[in-house]
Amino acid sequence: MNNNEQIKITKVGPSLLNLLVILFIALKLCGVITWSWWWVLSPIWMGLGLAAVLLTIAFVWITLEDKKK
Repeated sequence: MNNNEQIKITKVGPSLLNLLVILFIALKLCGVITWSWWWVLSPIWMGLGLAAVLLTIAFVWITLEDKKK
């Protein structure tokens, strides 16, 4: 492979969190589970929470690196 060539990788399909949300919603609407909607939609909140934690860590890291200079 030549160094000038670039490989493009494309993600296709839903993620595990998306599949869990769809599954939980279907089970809730069919009456199989009696969870509150907060728990049914919890994979969405977990994904957003993880993204917020990672962004906070990156912000703190960048801020500390700038203060060292």
